[in-house]
Amino acid sequence: MKLLRMLVLVMVVAASSALAQRAPTLTLQSAFELADKQNLDLAAVRRRRAVALAGIQIARQRPNPTLSFEALRDSPHEALLVEQPLEFGSKRGRRIDVAKEEGVLTDVEIGALARQVRRETREAFYRALLARAESERLGRVVQVAERLEQIARDRFGAGDVAQLEVIQAGLEVARAQAVRQVAEQREKVSLSQLNALLNELAETNWELAGKLEDAGAVPSLQELLARARQLNPELQHLGQEQKIEESRRALLKAERVPNLAVQVGSDFNAPPEFHAGPRGALAMELPLFTRNQGQITQSMATQQVLSAEATATDRAVSARLEAGYFDIKAQQTQVELYSVKLLPVARQVESMAEESYRSGKTSILSVLQAQQNAQGVERSYLESLFALQSMLAGLEETVGGPIE
Repeated sequence: MKLLRMLVLVMVVAASSALAQRAPTLTLQSAFELADKQNLDLAAVRRRRAVALAGIQIARQRPNPTLSFEALRDSPHEALLVEQPLEFGSKRGRRIDVAKEEGVLTDVEIGALARQVRRETREAFYRALLARAESERLGRVVQVAERLEQIARDRFGAGDVAQLEVIQAGLEVARAQAVRQVAEQREKVSLSQLNALLNELAETNWELAGKLEDAGAVPSLQELLARARQLNPELQHLGQEQKIEESRRALLKAERVPNLAVQVGSDFNAPPEFHAGPRGALAMELPLFTRNQGQITQSMATQQVLSAEATATDRAVSARLEAGYFDIKAQQTQVELYSVKLLPVARQVESMAEESYRSGKTSILSVLQAQQNAQGVERSYLESLFALQSMLAGLEETVGGPIE
């Protein structure tokens, strides 16, 4: 009974240890969420929101009063004055409007970086999947090479082939094993790059829940164009710059209304007339020569420039979107061609060459060539899958939001 209890305890501890060492699962969506929360570049740029809020607080400030004291040899000998500027023409409200629009521009810039991080995260996620798929592919290559070596040994033992073919098959095994080891190291590099984007420890070993083949349906081109006009970061930035310029021009017009400076105070020590007497004054700048004409003209010219840039950018974004859309369609056709035709045929030729060599109908060079062809087709297939995912990430960034 004691031995049985000890055995159960050891099994429980071993199971707990294995569960604790199990790699955490990471989906594409969870990678997006981690990057949004933890990416250092994104966290740094989000701190600019506090600067924008401080700008609004600055715009809300009112001018301070001025306290002045005079001491003269003439009568009255002393004077104490308080001057308070009074703003007219809704200047304070216009300043606040400009600051708020600048705050919105900050949010647009933060959103643009967030979309860039999303694209980089998607590419890094599928690059890690590509590295894992490449390691698995090379693992199968090692198995095929070892199987071919065993066939060569069997045929050499039966006296059907020379020992040279056994040595050549062994060389292929050693080469495949070396390439697989390099691919496993590259897989670790790709995971570390993904962890850098997610601000996780470089040695974090994720269990990636996904496949290179995971590619959702792409909406129609017209739908993508409509989304891009609403969400594209470049268009949003230019549109917000136009709004800021409109607010600045309204502020310039409001500043043409002069402020009023009100002074109140008292004069002291003017014998024999008085010991203390009230004093007041009003002061106002006369807008005779300068009424912000140049600044308003400049603002209007800037508005026209921004409008022209927005039109040109809209066309450029549409062109990039159209090109990206048709590139994706072409890449999908290539992926389907590899999946449906090229890859199955290459694997069939590889299998037939191996059986032919086993039965003594062909040489080992024919088998090796068939295996290399199959490996090349499978490697190109994986690369085409990653290229499709990279194109989808680029299209998503151009649109300015998820497309699936």
